[in-house]
Formats: sequence, C-alpha cells, structure tokens
Amino acid sequence: MGADLGLLIGKMSNSTLATSEYDSVVNMNIFVALLCACIVIGHLLEESRWMNESITALVIGLCTGAIILLTSGGTNSHLFVFSEDLFFIYLLPPIIFNAGFQVKKKQFFRNFMTIVLFGAVGTAISFTIISFGAINIFKRMNVGSLDLGDFLAIGAILSATDSVCTLQVLNQDETPLLYSLVFGEGVVNDATSVVIFNAVQNFDLSRITTSEAFNLIGNFFYLFVTSTFLGVGAGLLSAYVIKRLYFGRHSTDREVAIMILMAYLSYMLAELFYLSGILTVFFCGIVMSHYTWHNVTEKSRVTTKHAFATLSFISELFIFLYVGMDALDIEKWSFVQDSPGKSVGVSSILLGLVMVGRACFVFPLSYLSNLTKNRHEKITGAQQVLIWWAGLMRGAVSMALAYNQFTRSGHTKLRGNAIMITSTITVVLFSTVVFGLMTKPLVRLLLPPSKNMSRMASSEPTSPKSFIVPLLGNGRDPEAELIQNGSALCPSSLRVLLSTPSHTVHYYWRKFDDAIMRPVFGGRGFVPYFPGTPTEQSDHNLIPKEDNN
Repeated sequence: MGADLGLLIGKMSNSTLATSEYDSVVNMNIFVALLCACIVIGHLLEESRWMNESITALVIGLCTGAIILLTSGGTNSHLFVFSEDLFFIYLLPPIIFNAGFQVKKKQFFRNFMTIVLFGAVGTAISFTIISFGAINIFKRMNVGSLDLGDFLAIGAILSATDSVCTLQVLNQDETPLLYSLVFGEGVVNDATSVVIFNAVQNFDLSRITTSEAFNLIGNFFYLFVTSTFLGVGAGLLSAYVIKRLYFGRHSTDREVAIMILMAYLSYMLAELFYLSGILTVFFCGIVMSHYTWHNVTEKSRVTTKHAFATLSFISELFIFLYVGMDALDIEKWSFVQDSPGKSVGVSSILLGLVMVGRACFVFPLSYLSNLTKNRHEKITGAQQVLIWWAGLMRGAVSMALAYNQFTRSGHTKLRGNAIMITSTITVVLFSTVVFGLMTKPLVRLLLPPSKNMSRMASSEPTSPKSFIVPLLGNGRDPEAELIQNGSALCPSSLRVLLSTPSHTVHYYWRKFDDAIMRPVFGGRGFVPYFPGTPTEQSDHNLIPKEDNN
C-alpha cells in the first residue's frame, strides 16, 4: 500500500512538472510565432515613411498583452516576466557588437570627441536636470515613499537613450554624420547612465562630499578607458589567433565560431570585472571588422556578416515584443488605478524633463564642438534639432534599470515604486512610438536628400557590408596626398589650428597601421595566402600592392 501511495505521489508530481513544462513550450511557441509575424508585417511596411520593425514589434506586443489580459480574466498580461539578466546578458550584446562591426569607422572616429562630449558630459547634464526636477516636483505631489536615492536613480534611468531604436529609425548610408553622432552618443550614453546608476546605488548619499564627486568622475574615466582597451584587446587577440592558425584551411565553421565566441567573451569579461560590457563589445566589433574579418576565408566573411546582422535583428525584435507585453502587467498598474490623473501627471513631467534635459546639452555642446570644426564639418541647426529629437527615445535599458531599482524579482508592493515603474513604461512607450514614428519624416523635412549627400554617403565603404573588389582595393587618401604635396594649410586662426589635427591624425594612423599593426594582426591587404585555395588566390590577386608613400 505504501509503495502504491508513493507511486501515485510520484505520478502526480511528474504530471505537475509536465504541465509546467508544457505551458512553457506553449508560451515559447506563441512568442516565436509573434516574432515571425513582426518580420512579415515589417516587410510589408518596408516602404512606409512612418513605421519600422521596432514600433511594429512594440505594437504587436501591446496587442498580445491586451489579449492575454482579457483571456486570463485580468490576472496576467505577458508570456514571460521582464528579466534584466536576460536583457543585459543575452539580448543586448549581439545588438551592440553588430553596430560596432557595421559602423563606418572613419565617420565615427572623425567625430569621436563630439560623441564622447555628448555621451559623457551631455548625459551628466541630463541626469542633473532630471534628478533636480524630480526632487523638487515629486516631493510636492506625494507620489509615495521615495528617498533621495530613488530620485537620483530616476535621473540616471531616464538619461539612458535607446540605441536599439536609433538603429531602426536612422539610416547609416543616407545620413552618415547624423547616424554616427546619435548612435555613437547612445553607446557612450548607455555606459555613462549605467555607471551613474551604479554609483547612486553604491555611494552613501547621506553625506556627499567633493571627494566623492571626484571619485565618481575618476571611476567613469577608469571604466571608459579599461572597457575600451579590453574590447580592443579581445578584437586583436581574435585577429592574431585566426591569422596565425588560419582555421579556414580545414573548417570555416571554426572561424565563424571563434569570432562569435571571442566577441561574447569580451562582453562577459567586462561584466566579470565590473566594467562596461556595452563599450567593450562595441569596440571589439570595430576592431574585428578592421582586422579579424579580413583574415578569414571569403565564405566566412559572408557567413559572419549575415550571422551577426541576423542575431542583432532577432534580439531587437525580441526586446520590443518583450517590452510591449510586459507594459500591461496588471500588478504594477493596480497600484495607480485609484489615481490615474497623478500617474499621467508624473509621466508627463518626466517626459518634459527628458526633453528639457536633452535640449540643455545638445545645443550648447554642439556650439562648442563647432568651434573646433571647419565650415564644411560644422553641425548645422537642422542637424542639431534631429540629434535632439532622435535622442529622446527611451527603451529597454531604461526599463531594465527601473526594474532593478523599483522591483524585486520583477514584482513590487510599494505604491511609490509602482508609480515610478508605470511612469517609466509610459515614457518608453510614448517616446518610442511617437518620436520614433516622427523621426523619418522629420529627417526628410529638415535634411532633404540631395545628389551631393548621396555621393558622400556612398563614397566611404562600410567594412563588412560591401566586401568585394572595392574593399580589397587600396584607394589613395586625399589627406595623405595633401600633406605629401606640401599644400597643407597653415593655421591662421584658433579655429583652423584646432581643426587641422582631425585631418592629419587619420593619415598618421594609416602609416602606423600599415607599418606595424597589419603585418602582425592582418587586415585588408594582408589576407593569408595558401596554395591550393582558389578563392583566396583570386582575392590575393585582386589586392593591389600597398602604397608605401
């Protein structure tokens, strides 16, 4: 009898486990089907001036959440609970890496100081304004039991722009300058926001001193430099290993695998050492596209280019679909249903603070940046407006930080925390949908396409995007020729003096890269050649001799 009872209990336990596993399988099937629907609908709306796949995924997520909410009797609205670990560890790395892998490097580094100025100093200004406004306004509104750390956390949370949505609404080929500035700023901005957020959580806010402030600034520069060097080091290591061992002689699968794993390892090492994984994997992508990608076989180049882009694309859709469904979580909204006016008011104030905070650094810092540029490189008024507008979108980074600050394992029981969560969700949804929908038409209105712009956009080859003969060729550098011909302009004013180095640094970097870096780490013009490999032999023959001048 005892044996029969034990067997019955065992069967009931297995049945319960099987039911739980079956529910998970059903949820995963629905989610994958929704991802497929996002791709199909996004394809059908490809020519739309308004919609993009990010907004499509967000809208589908909201609709799905509403359907689940109705069918569950108002108890549930999502298939999965929002997890910041899932976002930061699995979904964000392929997106940021692919952005670095595909970025126009010359355009990015030409504007590097402006990008760092916007991403670091601008984020600090935005954080200060949002935090100051939240402290002074919300204390009077009695939104709940929030302390100084919560208000400062709100400043850090809403200072984080949405780099993912920027990739969708701006085109790198149509507006290369705008794309490099907004997306480059977004990468540095996300890293800065996370550093400030962690500082707010770890520092003793009851006694803030000057030394603590300098310690925070020093900590940021330490993280920025070490994270960048870690990403560069990982990229160079992968290039050296692939160049020396040349896996392509036996298997292209190994080449692709080592590139993917080394990129992900760089991100996880940064997280292990409490550095910025976002910066690390971004610069790892840049270095891999400059060296490693040219060391693999032609088949591996095609494979990696599409593999990285596909992983990034699926992760982006996953994030927006995920956020859309979780936005209707009934647990959080139940705390604010008795005072919807206050919830709308808090969301409106936060959105206004975001807009003011961004305006307070975009226009002044653009003016300062223009002082160091010549007439043709200045950021125009129209471009400044677009930089301000495109950076207003808030996304999954803000959501993840808000969940970290105001929930425990995705749940909250405090009214003040629930209001901050729902207000953050409202700002994310409104900014992504409204600002995202309006960005493309605004770009066409303020920066109408012209033949000059198209020619400029197409004149610079993108690393892995066009990899046939034009990429293997070694075009002459007009800056180098200018210097060689002795016609470099003598600086006659402070502005010319400050702008001249931006033209000569690239020339000297090219000389250093060709003489020292490429012979060791490979890259364009240093493709490994082995007899009996016709693909590589054809590539080898297509590469013109390096210009030593």
